[in-house]
Amino acid sequence: MSPRNSRIEARRTRERIVERGIALASVEGLEGLTIGRLAADLQMSKAGVLGHFGTKEALQLATLQGAAAAFSRLVWEPVAHEKPGLPRLRAVRDTWIAYLETGRDIFPGGCFFTTASTEFDARGGPVRDAVARLLRVWRHRLAAEVRTAVAAGDLPTDTDPDQVVYEMVALYLALNQEIQLFADPTAAARTRRAVNRLLDQP
Repeated sequence: MSPRNSRIEARRTRERIVERGIALASVEGLEGLTIGRLAADLQMSKAGVLGHFGTKEALQLATLQGAAAAFSRLVWEPVAHEKPGLPRLRAVRDTWIAYLETGRDIFPGGCFFTTASTEFDARGGPVRDAVARLLRVWRHRLAAEVRTAVAAGDLPTDTDPDQVVYEMVALYLALNQEIQLFADPTAAARTRRAVNRLLDQP
């Protein structure tokens, strides 16, 4: 096998490990990721899995990054073409709901970041810091859209972008719980109505 083909194969193998890690961690948490479990699931040797990451922490961090990229593909990229501000926020409303309702092939345990933030919010260390950083990036992105909506006159001039984002995040945390814990078939519609009230302020 040529060096180039070896690099391509190594990259594909790493991607397979991360994809499986995302699925497992969405259900069992990042602490549930073990080299042995992944090796068994992927029919690899433990050394083969370990060789791509070196440590469990490196595996957790790579899984987090992979989950963030998947979230972006499902929630942000489909709306990137929308007009910035309120139109894009309304589009995000729907892709975010869809991520929680239909993203089970990638995230069988529901919202990956809800699971990760609950698991690591009382801990210290690089994994906790990475979870917090990724969630801050998402909140800052949403807040920028709210500010654009205010500047365009689509939201009142006294709108607090951080407050709007705070309430949006709370609604989607509740939606994840309603879907995962209570299997409420009305949850998506309730969330859509609540977000509409938030974004259609008089």
